[in-house]
Amino acid sequence: MNTSEVRIDKWLWAARFYKMRNLATEAAKGGHILLNGVRCKPSKLVNINDEVQIQKENEIFTIIVTGLANKRGSATIAQGLYQETENSLKLRSELAEQRKFKTHTAPAPDKRPDKRDRRKLRNIKAQG
Repeated sequence: MNTSEVRIDKWLWAARFYKMRNLATEAAKGGHILLNGVRCKPSKLVNINDEVQIQKENEIFTIIVTGLANKRGSATIAQGLYQETENSLKLRSELAEQRKFKTHTAPAPDKRPDKRDRRKLRNIKAQG
């Protein structure tokens, strides 16, 4: 294998986006990984300066590959393998603020409903 190319699933695992390589493989198979704007298989080779878009849970990372690694190393080494784009950082921070605001506007109750409250809730749901 050429040292300037690494499989995308190995690279995602080495860059610590996924804890296990099989999770990175499943993400690529499921269409959660875009390489240069195109869905890719786990065996697709990634090069330096490629753009990778990773959809993980509620967040979307858009990164530029700055280094290649076949093996998982320390977190500091992993952070050197990519550079997140400014738009991605901005979008993720905006989404975090929205989630934060959402929890403040609808706070959780102080306690769980007791038996009497559950009956009232059941009756309200049955009527509506």
